[in-house]
Amino acid sequence: MTEPDLPQHVAVGAGEGRRRVSTFWKVCVPAVCLVTGLLFATTREVSAGDELRRGDTTRMSDLVRGAQADVDRVSDQRDALASQVESLQADAAGSDAGVAAALDRVRGLETVAGFAEETGPGVRVTLTDAPRDSDGKYPADAQPDDLVVHQQDVQSVLNALWAGGATAVGMQDQRVVNTTAPRCIGNTLLLHGRTYSPPYVMTALGDPARLTAALDEEPGVRTFKQYAVRYGLGYTATAEESLTVPAYNGQLRTRFAE
Repeated sequence: MTEPDLPQHVAVGAGEGRRRVSTFWKVCVPAVCLVTGLLFATTREVSAGDELRRGDTTRMSDLVRGAQADVDRVSDQRDALASQVESLQADAAGSDAGVAAALDRVRGLETVAGFAEETGPGVRVTLTDAPRDSDGKYPADAQPDDLVVHQQDVQSVLNALWAGGATAVGMQDQRVVNTTAPRCIGNTLLLHGRTYSPPYVMTALGDPARLTAALDEEPGVRTFKQYAVRYGLGYTATAEESLTVPAYNGQLRTRFAE
């Protein structure tokens, strides 16, 4: 009794199976390798981008710190020279009536130009970043930008104070004048060449009721107050009977005025 068909059938079936398996691996192995390579390349590129961004942030912080040190050094030199100039002017005014008259006119303009310290009633506004909760986390639905004070927030407050009739405005320990331009660098604020971290305190002299009304009407301030309620940012505006705004000690380079 012969059984030629069965072995032949089995052999043929095994051959077809081997061909199918061979075809599967020929197709799938290159595909898997290709996808893996793309994943590695993408991961490397994204990682490199992150490293670049972190490096850029670090370099920017180093540059700011270095520039701040230079500014402080030069400011000290400027203050020393200014003291010498004032001493020489005073000596000259003692023997020259023309110099004395010129100095009197300059002193009369110091208050208008912001070169004299001023005291009076007004409003103090304080802006702060949102604090973290007890676990060191921020609200789950918040983006990082929702939780910090931005340049436009500071500018909105300053605009409102001027619109409210402020006669003098200070921020931190400096006088705000017509050439002042606060700039954000990371989570710090650059003002007249010096860097500050929050809280940001702005002081305005003038009618407290009018200043407060102007703050309430400013769209940017209203938006910040909404974020303060939602995410815990800090906003306070306090009317006081006696506030002091420091004198401006920088240089004014106004080319045109009306």
